[in-house]
Amino acid sequence: MILNNDISTLRGAVFDMDGLLIDTEKLYLRFWKEAAAQFGYDMRDEHVFAIRSMARKYSIPKLKSFFGEDFPTEEVRQRRTDLMNEYISQNGIETKKGLFEMLEFLRENGIKAAVATATPRERTLMYLDNIKAAGYFDAVICGDMVTSGKPDPEIYLTAAAELGLPPEECAAFEDSPNGIRSAYAAGCKAVMIPDMTEPDDGIMPLLSGVYSDLSAAVDFFRR
Repeated sequence: MILNNDISTLRGAVFDMDGLLIDTEKLYLRFWKEAAAQFGYDMRDEHVFAIRSMARKYSIPKLKSFFGEDFPTEEVRQRRTDLMNEYISQNGIETKKGLFEMLEFLRENGIKAAVATATPRERTLMYLDNIKAAGYFDAVICGDMVTSGKPDPEIYLTAAAELGLPPEECAAFEDSPNGIRSAYAAGCKAVMIPDMTEPDDGIMPLLSGVYSDLSAAVDFFRR
């Protein structure tokens, strides 16, 4: 569903990764809770949803607001990472529906593509290589490459600059509210492909489109 039809100047597409390109948000949900439980904390779905795509400097105080100042954020995060890595090494990574249809469409139509993810660069490149998608992207901007991550707009501003485009000429595809806020604040046309949560009344005014999956979202570029 296109909410804003002014897309005639689009020359770039910037993608979040987790929950948008690859089906890993369900793993974050599972393993954040498992890791926290191992440290004696009852982390629930809503706690994980609140920090989705959120930069560490924002997620740390958010987690402490839920669980208290003594919550061992870095220890729990490292345990979550270890559990995820173990799972992925045994089971691989699932891609989201329509991923390669979208990437092939962009390539065939000369639209530049970038990744803008809160995930650290080493792990991002490992994931993209794992699913054989790295070669489709002209730029990969990660959480450890910017000063202020999502929901701050810096990561999308950086991605657009790496593509050599103004942000207004880039569509930004996200599955989370924090990512949508980041993309919209940067001036990109924010498109949501919901994964774990649907857009609410606070997010809808920021959106230029909402689609069920990447395959359907190809229509955003057709005019």
